[in-house]
Amino acid sequence: MSKLRNILKVAGVATAGAIGTKLAVDFFKKRGKKEEAVSEDAPDILEPVDDDAEPSSTAEVAYAAVKPSSAQTFLDKSFGDPGRYVPDRAPKVFEYQGKQYMVIWADDTQKNKKQMMAFLYTDAGRKMVASVGYTLDTTDYNISLEDTPFAVEVNGDLITSGQSTTDGTDEVDFVLA
Repeated sequence: MSKLRNILKVAGVATAGAIGTKLAVDFFKKRGKKEEAVSEDAPDILEPVDDDAEPSSTAEVAYAAVKPSSAQTFLDKSFGDPGRYVPDRAPKVFEYQGKQYMVIWADDTQKNKKQMMAFLYTDAGRKMVASVGYTLDTTDYNISLEDTPFAVEVNGDLITSGQSTTDGTDEVDFVLA
């Protein structure tokens, strides 16, 4: 079983199809639109399938399309407060250069703001590497991406590490640094 498929299984996140690959620059390119939502009617796929792709170079990312309901289940179990975080954008679950990540965008119904959370999966378990809470008035963040090729984009600025606040925004993105 691929490491990415194993991470999906451990996290309890269901895909709606085989694992695919594409160039990382295309996968992380923000094109002014959100990722396509996966239909809840699609069958859950937890085990490897014949057409699960593997990256053929370090320039490619392997990714899985995640069902929104399984992202909700993951958030409820992970944070122990069912319904506090409600996914509002398709999660990104991917493997890049041998490391596995999951990025989830959600509404924080308790604090009335949006939240982006990024996790790195290692043999020791899951580690949150970015947490960004944002409203139109303010953005707060705690980011530890300095040992990765990634950054969080907030108002055109790329942030790779630190804990602070900045101007408000209506969107944050997880991008190649």
